[in-house]
Amino acid sequence: MTINRRQFLGYMGAGAAMTALPVLRARAANPHVVVVGGGFGGATCTKYLRRYDNAIDITLIEPNAQYITCPASNWVLGGLREMDRLTQNYTGLKAHNVKHVAARVERIDAAKRRVRLDNGDDLSYDRLVVAPGIDFIWGSIEGYDAQAAEQIPHAYKAGAQTTLLRKQLLDMRDGGTVLISVPGDPFRCPPGPYERVSMIAHYLKTHKPKSKILVLDVKEKFSKQGLFQAAWQELYPGLIEWVPGSVGGKVERIDVAKRTVYTQEGLESHHGDVINLICPHRAGTLAQDAGLADASGWCPIDQKSFESTLQPKIHVIGDACIAGAMPKSGHSANNQAKMCAAAIVALLNEQEVPIPSHVNTCYSLVAPNYGISVAAVYHLKDGAITAVEGSGGVSPADANAQFRQREALYAEGWYASITADSFG
Repeated sequence: MTINRRQFLGYMGAGAAMTALPVLRARAANPHVVVVGGGFGGATCTKYLRRYDNAIDITLIEPNAQYITCPASNWVLGGLREMDRLTQNYTGLKAHNVKHVAARVERIDAAKRRVRLDNGDDLSYDRLVVAPGIDFIWGSIEGYDAQAAEQIPHAYKAGAQTTLLRKQLLDMRDGGTVLISVPGDPFRCPPGPYERVSMIAHYLKTHKPKSKILVLDVKEKFSKQGLFQAAWQELYPGLIEWVPGSVGGKVERIDVAKRTVYTQEGLESHHGDVINLICPHRAGTLAQDAGLADASGWCPIDQKSFESTLQPKIHVIGDACIAGAMPKSGHSANNQAKMCAAAIVALLNEQEVPIPSHVNTCYSLVAPNYGISVAAVYHLKDGAITAVEGSGGVSPADANAQFRQREALYAEGWYASITADSFG
């Protein structure tokens, strides 16, 4: 297959470009690339591997027939969207000649370049892409584990947990307290908890106006803080209290039966009629088991190719990887997948890996007709993904109602566009 520069840049999609392109060579046999994980990173990577090289054999390993997106899941909590509208499937990838195997990975043998599946299959690969997402550091908050999460949801993996939190909000009495605990960096989608606060506030203002939201936050500042807090004051005055870590925002322990959390300041206690406890994150369990994560709990990579620095010929993309200044987000995973796919095509053809460029954009709804955003452009500098000085930024603080309404519409458009790009 031969592709020219114009075609390649078209394949990269908005916000992704290269400064050098591989020239494909003839190969003795078609190489096999296995991609594990069917989220924004994994699904996108399979599609763009095919676009960049139509002779690669591609297998996507994902046990589920459908994928429920974390982006837009907060809109469900606010009553703006139903769960079925977050549900994607992999039928669109069939058009790109991607084989989907519905199984779980039991073991990765990096030395032999083989993947063992729970259905008994054993697959060989020339290159492996791992996009395992996040898991939680159970026990980092005393009394909180996977079993406790069935009563006190984290709702930071969309699906049953989102439905559980939504039901608890619907069942809560008017005049109740919703308590939200936010972890320290790094974690998936830095603005996510604060959009969640906003969406729950919208629901409470509309249906249970005597209720309150208490936000206990390990951090002293957060993404789009000025915009969120100005909007809260304008739209939900007196409804939201945010407590930073320095004055009692760090949750140390939870009593699930009493629905009470205890903070670090003299173990002060707070009761929540509904508690959303987002505990600290790490790279997905598969990454831990495969030796792809370091002591930080995340996966170090060559930030040019996304190849693991711990295991050869394995690439890690999305929330699990340490990708310099890029936040852990669906948009980041989508961009990283395209760059990783280009790097793999170059490596399989014994060519120089192209120099990547990245973009991340994050829209947040504060109310149905009130949107805010943050964006940045990233490039590779001294081997690290670094924000381009002067690029991107946040929505203007003094924007009028029309501007905020347009950004709310852009948020809907962004979601439709990125899901179509990743799964279509």
